[in-house]
Amino acid sequence: MDQNQALLVMDFQPAVLAAVGGDDAPALGAAVRAAKAARAAGLPVVFVRVAFRPGYPEVNPANKGFAALAQYGDIFDEEGPATIVHPALERARSEPLITKRRVSPFAGSDLGALLGGLGADHLVLAGVVTSGVVLSTLRHASDADYRLTVLSDACADPDDEVHDVLMRKLFPQHADVTTVDAWVAGL
Repeated sequence: MDQNQALLVMDFQPAVLAAVGGDDAPALGAAVRAAKAARAAGLPVVFVRVAFRPGYPEVNPANKGFAALAQYGDIFDEEGPATIVHPALERARSEPLITKRRVSPFAGSDLGALLGGLGADHLVLAGVVTSGVVLSTLRHASDADYRLTVLSDACADPDDEVHDVLMRKLFPQHADVTTVDAWVAGL
């Protein structure tokens, strides 16, 4: 087992999960299994969420993706219930939580410093949405020379075809793509 792994569980929060099936999303169940296995193996589990200050002052109207959030009102307010880590993941207070204000958790956060402190040079990715946080994290982490594993069944996208294309064609160029069960079997 690679002891320098860290599991990144990204954007598994009600406001984002709603786009892929909410509490019934298969990716949520897979992420729960991955988090439990990582803890049992003594690997760090790092949680990431997307949230903004009240009124979204971080969102520039020129940012087409984030400017659209205004239509949802205050659902992505950092103090609101829709931005908490889903309770099924049983995040322990000792498990780090990165609050991001952009698609990538590396942009403007201390994630790189945290991973350095953990001694992690191999990131295992689980996240919603595949074409958003997972893709952005994979691209940044690949450029930063992390070893990468993507847990295909612990990721989801509102567009199944986009998810499939990323998992089959793009992600394998930068990462090992596997299932939670196959990853757990190797721990």
